[in-house]
Amino acid sequence: MQWALDMALVETIMLASVRLVAFLVVAPPFHVEAFPSSVKVAIALGMALAIAPRVQASATVPPGALLTGPTAGIIGALVVQAVLGLALGFAVRMVFAAVQSAGALIDVFGGFELAQAFDPVTGSQGAVFSRFYYMAALALMFATDAYQVVLLGMVRSFDAVPVGSGMSLDGLGSLMSGGLSQLMVAALQIAGPLLVVLFLADVGLGLLTRVAPALNAFALGFPLKILITLSLGSVAFLALPQVVSALADSAFALMAGGA
Repeated sequence: MQWALDMALVETIMLASVRLVAFLVVAPPFHVEAFPSSVKVAIALGMALAIAPRVQASATVPPGALLTGPTAGIIGALVVQAVLGLALGFAVRMVFAAVQSAGALIDVFGGFELAQAFDPVTGSQGAVFSRFYYMAALALMFATDAYQVVLLGMVRSFDAVPVGSGMSLDGLGSLMSGGLSQLMVAALQIAGPLLVVLFLADVGLGLLTRVAPALNAFALGFPLKILITLSLGSVAFLALPQVVSALADSAFALMAGGA
């Protein structure tokens, strides 16, 4: 018995899986160290098999032409797919990093910045609210099925940037700048109300110090700001599911637009 190997299908699955693996390495919630690498590869191969007809339909080169052509052609195509996957994953990571950045802003203004510790999930130093918000966002991504929206956006990227097409540096730059701008705006939107309250508390303590210098109001400022942060921070945490859902929609639109 002889088996006929479809070189066009092999090429499509190989190129699509490289982009998907590179994406899963850096994109949340799959980028954490606790997520096994073998599972990432299995997810990428499964998705590549599922979307192979769609990828073939949108490809800009004839199916199987790269494998039957020069070696440099297939190597260059694999490198382009890996770079695209990393770029899209990094853009999505920047979008969801808004939650961690909002927690970091709350730590700075609320007086928790001194209590920094190593975060094994992100591999960086973070204070209380920074780590708490980020871990909560990762959990909510699975609880609210936001990860499915992220994967769907990755699938749509094959329509925006077909397999075999070149990589646009202008599009890649706009993708990164768009993700960075969304990061800053979303972080301020999440932590903004609490930061305003903490700023008003500082203003009130400053006025109280001017009126009654003997009270040493700034010595009372640290426990007061910590109390305000713990009280209002828990209230702001209730809006985090809607925030994660909105960020997932933003990540989907970012990837659907392509690089």
